[in-house]
Parts: sequence; structure tokens; C-alpha cells
Amino acid sequence: MTDAEVQEFVTRFAAAWAARDGNAFLELWHSDGVLDTPLVNRRVKGSELGRLMEVQKSAAPDFVWQLLDWTSRGDVVIIEWQTTRNVGGARFEWRGVDKFRIREGRIIEERVYSDTAPLRAFRKGETLEPIMTLP
Repeated sequence: MTDAEVQEFVTRFAAAWAARDGNAFLELWHSDGVLDTPLVNRRVKGSELGRLMEVQKSAAPDFVWQLLDWTSRGDVVIIEWQTTRNVGGARFEWRGVDKFRIREGRIIEERVYSDTAPLRAFRKGETLEPIMTLP
């Protein structure tokens, strides 16, 4: 991919998140593409991305996704992001990285890397404790 093609992809991906538009996501994906994310119980097909966005919007209507940084090499694009939402009057945020393999300008594979420990603790009403404390 050229630098301009990568920039266009990143811009379209960020715009799809800003709009939380399932159709915009579908336009970014090959229908036979796959998404691996620790946030759902199974591998997601590219053709299911519109539905996934609808489920997420329903579960977290105030969810905000922000692009932090990105890089690319060949047909691989890496995007660093941060998400936030308010739950019970408290702001909750977490970060992650998505690694994409692009074919013909569309996503054929996406793998999400994100620490789910804060989400799991939050869901259980627990405080996330560090594994170790430095003096």
C-alpha cells in the first residue's frame, strides 16, 4: 500500500468509529475477512461487522473511540486507540492496538490487542490491583 492509501484507510476507519456506523465498517471489510478480538466470544466475520456495531451501540451508547497513533509496513496497518465511556458517573477508559492485514484496500484480517483485566474488574465491581508494587 502507498502512504496515501494507508492514510485514506486510517481516516476512513477513524471516521467509521466516530460515526459508529455499521455500514461504514462493512465498506472497509472483505465479506470473508475475520476479526479476532478478546472482547467477544468468537471470531467475527467481516460480513458481521455492521451487527457487531449495533450490539455495541446498544450496550454502550456513550462509547467514544479515539485514534492515538498508527503505522504501516506493506499490507499491514497498526492502529493504537483509546476508548472512553461514563458508567455510574465515573469515566472509564482503556487502550488497545489493532493489527490489520489489508487486501485490495479492504480488511482481510484484524486482530485486536487489549488488556481486558480492567474491563473484567470493572464488570465485577472490583478494583484492579497491580501484579507488583515498586518501592
